[in-house]
Amino acid sequence: MGVAGHNDPLIGETTCGSLLQQLQLIWDEVGESDEDRDKMLLQLEQECLDVYRRKVDQASNSRARLLQQLANAKSELSRLLCALGELSISSIPDKTTGTIKEQLEAISPFLEKLCREKDKRVREFADVQLQIQTIRGEIAGSLQVGDHMETPRVNEDDLSTKKLNEFLSELQALQKEKSNRLHKILDFVSSVHDLCSVLGMDFLSTVTEVHPSLNDSVGAESKSISDATLSKLSKMVIQLKEEKSKRLERIQALASQLTDLWNLMDTSADERQLFDHVTCNISSTLDEVTAPGALDIDLIEQAELEVERLDQLKASRMKDIAFKRQTELEDIYAQAHITIDTSAARDRILTVIDSSIFEPSELLADMENQILKAKEEALSRKDILEKVERWMSACEEESWLEDYSQDDNRYSATRGAHLNLKRAEKARLLVSKIPVIVDTLMAKTRAWEQEHGMPFSYDGVHLLAMLDEYKVLRQQKEEEKRRMRDQKKINDQLAAEQEKLFGSKPSPARPQSSRKAPGPRANGGAVNGTPNRRLSAHQNGGGRSVSRDGRRDSGRPAAPVNYVAICKEESSNNNPAASSP
Repeated sequence: MGVAGHNDPLIGETTCGSLLQQLQLIWDEVGESDEDRDKMLLQLEQECLDVYRRKVDQASNSRARLLQQLANAKSELSRLLCALGELSISSIPDKTTGTIKEQLEAISPFLEKLCREKDKRVREFADVQLQIQTIRGEIAGSLQVGDHMETPRVNEDDLSTKKLNEFLSELQALQKEKSNRLHKILDFVSSVHDLCSVLGMDFLSTVTEVHPSLNDSVGAESKSISDATLSKLSKMVIQLKEEKSKRLERIQALASQLTDLWNLMDTSADERQLFDHVTCNISSTLDEVTAPGALDIDLIEQAELEVERLDQLKASRMKDIAFKRQTELEDIYAQAHITIDTSAARDRILTVIDSSIFEPSELLADMENQILKAKEEALSRKDILEKVERWMSACEEESWLEDYSQDDNRYSATRGAHLNLKRAEKARLLVSKIPVIVDTLMAKTRAWEQEHGMPFSYDGVHLLAMLDEYKVLRQQKEEEKRRMRDQKKINDQLAAEQEKLFGSKPSPARPQSSRKAPGPRANGGAVNGTPNRRLSAHQNGGGRSVSRDGRRDSGRPAAPVNYVAICKEESSNNNPAASSP
C-alpha cells in the first residue's frame, strides 16, 4: 500500500510523502525486507485511520452539540415567547438553510433580547407582587410597620402583559382600599383627638393604646391600617362618645342643681360666675360641646363638691326656703281666688323639718309638685276669673251710675262734670251687658265643674250660688224700681188733685232716695246688689287671712255679701211711700 505524499523542496515543508521517502531511504540502508516494510506501512496506515476516526468523532460530537444548542435556543425562544405572551414570531429570522452556526448566530440576538425582556418582566412582577403582599399584610395586620417582606417568587411560565395588568389592577384596588382605610384611620384619630380634648384626656397615651403607629410623629403612610386597628379605633371613638354623653349628662344635671340651689338661696352673680364653665352647657347638645376641657373629670368633681356644699347650706336654710315656696304657693292660690288653710300648711312644714326623718330634697320636690298643680289649676280657672272680674267691674259701674243719677248737681257746670257725663254713657253701655255677662259666666262655670267634677269656688264661696243670688237680687231690684215708678205716678196724681182742690202746689220735699244709703254700703258693699270685692275675716271661713308677717290680707278680691238683705234695706230707704201716712 502506498501513501501519497508531497514534498516540495522549494517550500521546505515536511509532508507525509517526504517522510515516507525518508523512511524508505532508511529502510533501504537498513535492508528491511518487503514483508516488514508492508507490515510497517499497514501499521502506519492503521494509525492514520485511527487519527481520522477520532477527528471525525470529535467533529460529529461538535455538530451534535451545536444542533442541541440550536434546538435549545429554539425551545427557549418558543418558551419565552409563550411566557411573555408574544404570539407572533414574525420578527424572528427564518434561517433554516444555512449552516448550524449561521442559524445560531441568527437566533442568538433575538434570544438575548427576549431574555432581557423576561428579566425586566420578572422584576416588574416581583415589584407588583411585593406591593400586593405588603398591602395585604398591612390590612391583615401580619406586617408590622417598618418590616420588609422577602421578594416573592415569580411564576416565569406566565409573564404576559395580561397577567401583569391583572396584578396591576389588583394592586390598584388594594391601594384604593389602603387609601380609604388610611382616611378612616385619620378620621378616627381626629375624632379621638377632639374627644380627648373635650374630656381633658391625654390624646397620645389614649391613641397609642390602639397602635403605636398612630402617634403624631409617625407619617400617614406608616400608620397601621389593619382590621384590628380600625375595629379598636371605632370602638374607642364609640366609648369616648359614650363617656362624653355620660359626662355631659352629669354636668348638665349638676348645672341644673346649681341653678336651682342658687335661685333658692339667692346666690350673688359673682359667686355664680365662678361656675359659668359648668352652667354654659346646661342646654347644649352633644355636638355643641367642643371647648377643650369642657367635660374634664376634675371640673365635674369640682361641680359635685359645690353642689354638696350648697346642699349642706340648703339644709340649714331649709325653713326659709320652704316658707318661700309656701308663700309662692299661697300667692298662686290667692291670685286664683282659691281658699286654703295657710296656718295648717306652715305648721306641717315646721313639723316635717323638725322630724328626724327630714329629707330636704323630698320636701322641696313635694312643694314643687304642689306649685305645679296650683299653676295648672289657676290656669284652668283663668278664663272664668277674667269674666268674674269683668262682672264685678260692671256692677261697680252700675253702683256708681245710680249714685250719679241721684246727684241733683250732676248737670251743673262744675269742674269734671263733662268727664262724669262721659263715664255715665260708658257705664250705661256696660250695665246693659251685665245679663249677658252673667249668663256666659254661669255657662262656663257649669262646663268647668262638669269637666273637673268639683264646684267652682271664688274665695270660698260657690260661684254659681253667688251668681244665682245675684240674679235673684237683680230681679227683685227691677221689681222694686217698677213699684217705685208706679208709686210715683200715684203721688203725682194725688198732688194734681190737691192742686185742683186747694189751688196751690205744695212745695216738694227732698226725696229720701237722694240721700246715700247707710250701713250696707260699708266695707265696699253695694245697695244695688253689686258684688263686694272684699270679705271680712269671718266670711273667708279659714282662708288665707294673714300674711307671713301676721298682717291681715285686705287687698284680695272676695265673694259678694248677702244681696237680699242689702237690697231690702236699700229699698226701704229709697221708698217714699214707706213714710207716708
